[in-house]
Amino acid sequence: MKRLAAVVALLGMATATAACSGGSTGKSPSGGGGGLFTAIDVNRPGIDASAPANPYNPKGNSFFGYNGWKLAWYKNDLVNPNVFYPGAAASWDIAPDNSSVTIHLQPGGKWSDGKPVTAEDVKMSIGIAYTQGSTAFSITPGAAGAAADVQVVDDHTVKVTQDMKNPSVKFARGVLDIWVLPQHVWGSQLPADFWDKLTAARGTGADADKAREEIQGLAEKIIAFNPGKDVTAGPFVLERVNPGEALLVKNKSFYNAANVAPDQVKMLNYSGNEQIWNYLIAGKLDHVGFTAAPADVMNRIKQAPGSQLIKGFSPVSVGLAFNQSKKPYDNVHVRRGLAYLIDRDQVTKVASPEGGTPAATTSGIHQKPAQAWLDGELSKLNPYQHDQAKAEEEFKAAGLQKKDGKWALADGTPWKFSMTAPNGFSDWISAEDNIKSQLIAAGVDAEVKTVADYPLYLQEIAAGKYDAGFWLIALGPAPYDIFARLFGASNGWTNVAGKIEHSPPGKGGNWMGGQETVDVDGVGKVNPGELTGKLNNVTAEQAKPIMLQLAKAANQDLPVIQLWDYVNTQFTNTSRFIGWPEQDSDLLRTPAGVWIALGMIKKKQ
Repeated sequence: MKRLAAVVALLGMATATAACSGGSTGKSPSGGGGGLFTAIDVNRPGIDASAPANPYNPKGNSFFGYNGWKLAWYKNDLVNPNVFYPGAAASWDIAPDNSSVTIHLQPGGKWSDGKPVTAEDVKMSIGIAYTQGSTAFSITPGAAGAAADVQVVDDHTVKVTQDMKNPSVKFARGVLDIWVLPQHVWGSQLPADFWDKLTAARGTGADADKAREEIQGLAEKIIAFNPGKDVTAGPFVLERVNPGEALLVKNKSFYNAANVAPDQVKMLNYSGNEQIWNYLIAGKLDHVGFTAAPADVMNRIKQAPGSQLIKGFSPVSVGLAFNQSKKPYDNVHVRRGLAYLIDRDQVTKVASPEGGTPAATTSGIHQKPAQAWLDGELSKLNPYQHDQAKAEEEFKAAGLQKKDGKWALADGTPWKFSMTAPNGFSDWISAEDNIKSQLIAAGVDAEVKTVADYPLYLQEIAAGKYDAGFWLIALGPAPYDIFARLFGASNGWTNVAGKIEHSPPGKGGNWMGGQETVDVDGVGKVNPGELTGKLNNVTAEQAKPIMLQLAKAANQDLPVIQLWDYVNTQFTNTSRFIGWPEQDSDLLRTPAGVWIALGMIKKKQ
């Protein structure tokens, strides 16, 4: 999340300079001369020097793609969720019906302490994933896409079989997208009878309930575990960490170490966007992922020697989501009226000029994959172009009244449109401030509220405390994931043992409060949640007509107003390293550590 809507805390340049100044000189301790690669992990702000090198710990000093290493790294293809770059796995075989994934480990894969990476390591890593409720390794009865069996075929091969009672087309993604951990370090965290407990947990009755409870009870233990010295299968290993930075050094045992250019990686601490901006303007970073920045700051960043922006597809959009349990947002005409009043071009220009493109319409799908899924039907959706006259028509159809130039509720009560955003999310807050100004100019009283942080924001929006708030949608590439943000648990629909169930507003996590069925023009009455559930186990061709019906439902019913589609803007610097991905490369959807691990990045001579 923090990769997409970046956190801002206004700290002075002195803090940024102090964070840059400590640590290594950049000279390789091994004399390899590969140099120092400096980066920032935008997945989370702040470095906690006391946190363990544990990828499951939210503050842990395990950095994605560097010393945090996975079986494989997904590409986020527009329509296929099951294509990857290699990680600890060199290759994989996916059964035609998605019933199994057979994993083949890197032939020369070793841990940073020199021990080989084996199939038993992978099996144990899968056991750890079960304790966290990981997608393919969920122990919730009837969960979609859950594994039914894990089999060690030989020292370098593992076969994972899907439970075909409630299958998912993205099963392979769930299997390969797990952290790979060394059994000789982490094995003690699982009880000796873990796999027996897992077998029992798949059953029914009191014994199964007890087994599931015991496995879930291991979650906090895993999150808190401190392995001591970092042992990783990734290209770098953590050497030391202080409040200002984390220093990682090349893992000489990494299977592709000969092609890993930097000898060291320094991850700088930050607590907000302004620090990142200062680092970039000073030319101190070799790489940082998406970071929201206003136009004037972006221009200064571009002027730094060696500064380079690489842009690609990011499978996510941001929408203004309504709590339809609250009046007048239960009335579709009110939602449509607001859609006509909000100039999305203006909002995007203010909030995310380099990191987003104005949404062409509300379809529930990012514009780029929407063209692939909907073909020519995309242009037939209502674009909700800025039109104050149409907005007034919609408001009047909802029964709203206009008094002295201001819109009031049907009974004459003053109406104030309240939007909420998490403190520090600069692009979201800027967008809501701009929307507020637009609405006030059109006679709609509006306000923007902020809450302390993103976790609290998620907690309170789920509790139905807000009239409206920003909500990430279109989370591709899997079709189910795209529409689950609109027609999933947050809007009342859950997939239980392959059966879609609906909870009323305010129950079961349903904070959006939409209608269970929508009468869609040209389609008829549809149940969006049931249609979304079907996307879990259909081919791409079978998904297309379903995606179109859901796009029409989203466009007509407007549970959210789609504002902008994110652009994956990466900041790099060519002064010290070259070999960066090309514009629009699918590599941009993987961490920069993966680019280094694949041997792409070279030291500039």
